[in-house]
Amino acid sequence: MLIEDKYSPVAIAALRIALGTMFIAHSLYLKYFVFTLQGNAQFFESVGLPSSFSYFIFGIEVIGGIMLVLGLQARWVALALSPVLAGATWAHWGNGWMFGYENGGWEYPLYLTLLALCQFALGDGRYALSPSKGFTPARVN
Repeated sequence: MLIEDKYSPVAIAALRIALGTMFIAHSLYLKYFVFTLQGNAQFFESVGLPSSFSYFIFGIEVIGGIMLVLGLQARWVALALSPVLAGATWAHWGNGWMFGYENGGWEYPLYLTLLALCQFALGDGRYALSPSKGFTPARVN
């Protein structure tokens, strides 16, 4: 057995749980408690999006984050959340590269977009409540 065979399921689960935790933290903690839903709606308006869209995004981030952590259709949830992350990349594009810059740059949302697409490619993993067929390491004979 290759080392990749042994640890791949753990790595897939770690990616899925970390990504889900990030969505929960950014929606519940940041958007709900720090910025407030009204403040988040104002931000959406400031970048040219309808304020009502912010509530939709908040909801799918919370639900999607929970589904990712639990491993409920995580492959498809990650794919569905990818446009949200791509939108965050777009919203922060004008602030520069580093997310530590004022108003946040685009490097962190772009990185998260890539992680969500990797989760989609890998699947739910063995340690998910609804595991899907995903990454199968190549075997060397």
